[in-house]
Amino acid sequence: MSVIKTIDLVGVSTESWRDAAQAALQEASKTLRGIEGMEVIETSAVVEGDKIKEYQTHVRIRFRIER
Repeated sequence: MSVIKTIDLVGVSTESWRDAAQAALQEASKTLRGIEGMEVIETSAVVEGDKIKEYQTHVRIRFRIER
């Protein structure tokens, strides 16, 4: 029997929501083993004037707990 755990992260990018999601995955992979999937929960942005200053992507990362 196995158990899958999830963590929520918010990736940040000045380029795109896709890059923000990738940043979250890359950071998680530094300390987690067995990452099996990722769900995009929400996207948002920080706006300055009439321009997007920062893209933010809220993701839920799934990984298998090792015993």
